[in-house]
Amino acid sequence: MQITVLGAGLVGRAIVKDLAQDANFQVTVIDINQRALNQLEAEAPVKGVQADLLERERIPALIADADLVVCAAPGFMGFQTLAKIIEAGKDVVDISFFSEDPFALDELAKEKGVTAIVDCGVAPGLSNIIAGYVQTQLDRVERYLCYVGGLPQVRRWPYEYKAVFSPADVLEEYTRPARFVEFGREVVRPALSDVELIDLPGVDTLEAFNTDGLRTLIKTLDAPFMKEKTLRYPGHANLMRAFRESGFFNDEPIEVDGQRVRPISLTSKLLFDQWKLQPGEEDFTVMRVIVEGERRGERVRYTYDLLDRYDRETNTTSMARTTGYTCTIAARQVASKLFTEKGVRPPEFLGRTPGSFEDFLVEYAKRGIHLQESITSIS
Repeated sequence: MQITVLGAGLVGRAIVKDLAQDANFQVTVIDINQRALNQLEAEAPVKGVQADLLERERIPALIADADLVVCAAPGFMGFQTLAKIIEAGKDVVDISFFSEDPFALDELAKEKGVTAIVDCGVAPGLSNIIAGYVQTQLDRVERYLCYVGGLPQVRRWPYEYKAVFSPADVLEEYTRPARFVEFGREVVRPALSDVELIDLPGVDTLEAFNTDGLRTLIKTLDAPFMKEKTLRYPGHANLMRAFRESGFFNDEPIEVDGQRVRPISLTSKLLFDQWKLQPGEEDFTVMRVIVEGERRGERVRYTYDLLDRYDRETNTTSMARTTGYTCTIAARQVASKLFTEKGVRPPEFLGRTPGSFEDFLVEYAKRGIHLQESITSIS
């Protein structure tokens, strides 16, 4: 089977190398960065093709030979790239964090007979898969709550943060309004709001704040209370909120010394170099998903805890592992026909599919990623 991966960035690299281990797959990776392609070709039996994916008219030709496409493009270009893949009639697993509604492409995907799994990372992604699975175990879902974050192992002033996935998507998290469900109704609050402290197994005290992470669950999970919050070291939210309220994240150009400058472009340029993981620096991913509901007349709580760390043996970040391997496992489920639904399918639909969640757990364990499950009665 021919698999084409669009993007050789932080997570795309992990995706390519994982898929290349399968003798049944011939993997091609497409990226604008020739140096990244050369490195991947040196590390794995893959073919690199240099191309600018912003030239969207080229995408159909680039993926013409693919049986399955994996889209690991940045969020700002994700929706249009996904649309081109679907128009070409190719099954696709997508991890890009775009702001547009993926269901806008559902009719097109069904018309083309395409399986398009979207938001297939860690959160959204694994968190949604858990939600979908637990939904099948309950008679009624009452509450869904997710805490998740990717962080550097060592805290360093002033940001105490490193961008372990696309930095542009990080800033998007800090500006996009956060949607929740309360008492069965959608509510919207500013990102970075409602800061709370939380202790999770194996990590220091972290802070949690609102971000727009529910995504498709708002439409697909019938629960009166749903919320996702992002985790960082304490103090980060207030610092980022000061940046945002001061205009540093604004997209509208301003005049500086006779030049038109987008504040977000300048901020990105200054921050991203400081947010890169340097050689020798390590990260970890931490997540807690809580789903409460009723089962055979009893109220129960399912809790899933994830703590994953940088892989020193392969020099792979934890965020690349947890995001990328969720994507590759889903890709294998599509390739093996374990999941065959047509249309735009969010990860929670995988979780509802018999055998899918169990397959994820087995495949995660092979890669040293483990979920801790707890089921308790609640009054």
